[in-house]
Amino acid sequence: MRAVRVWRSVLGVAHTVVEKVELETQGGEEVLVATVRPTRSRQGRCGRCDCRSPRYDNGEGPRRWRGLDAGTTRVFLQAEAPRVRCATHGVIVAAVPWARHGSRFTSAFEDTVAWLACHAALTVLAALLRITWRSVAAVITRVVAQRAAQLDRLDGLRRIGVDEISYRKGHRYLLCVVDHDTGRLVWAAKGRDSETLRRFFDALGDQRSALLTHISADGAEWIHTVASERAPQAVLCLDAFHVVAWASAAVDAVRRSTWNQLRQDGKTDQAKALKNSR
Repeated sequence: MRAVRVWRSVLGVAHTVVEKVELETQGGEEVLVATVRPTRSRQGRCGRCDCRSPRYDNGEGPRRWRGLDAGTTRVFLQAEAPRVRCATHGVIVAAVPWARHGSRFTSAFEDTVAWLACHAALTVLAALLRITWRSVAAVITRVVAQRAAQLDRLDGLRRIGVDEISYRKGHRYLLCVVDHDTGRLVWAAKGRDSETLRRFFDALGDQRSALLTHISADGAEWIHTVASERAPQAVLCLDAFHVVAWASAAVDAVRRSTWNQLRQDGKTDQAKALKNSR
């Protein structure tokens, strides 16, 4: 097996020519620097739409992208970053097959960051990959934007749940819509009113709204009003969490009133027995 193929596999890149790999000293530590370039078929493409575009200039010279570590050694990919003139996006840095547009990290590195963000604390992630929290946030934004553009999360909805969640102090809320069949969050936006919910139905469209069979919510009148207006054929349901919460609150209210009545009637022994029966 040729060494070039080995390095492509180690670096986790495709459509890439590895010209040379060498160790350099950076900030008092040794780092691995791989000089690379896109294959001919991937050269001269717009960084945003990936369309072939004429070369504009050489850009600002060589750039480096952080890759996944090789053991304990940090890895960087180095390549020229020319600019092209795209018919849609104007003068823009050419696309590279190993990284997303506007990123200083390789796609393999960013995918790893996004996976760890779902399974580990940010402090652990930042310490393990040796990056800042701000870099983590920027990586997640890019990964989510790319994946969201590749799929339609609103397609195939039949049974949905609508609820709000507070995300900051001062009564700031996100309105969330989940797919009951997959258990996944499919839509979210700031706000907790009828106009916010109407934005969801606008994104869903009349044709797909007509396919909804069940909509669960917390009993808020504005949710039921908009749901009846935009998806009248769907069955409106109260979600299980709030039903249990309301039932628990009602039982607790009865317990308290019974305890108070027993005390007033002088039945202290029965009141004491009821006190810890919640």
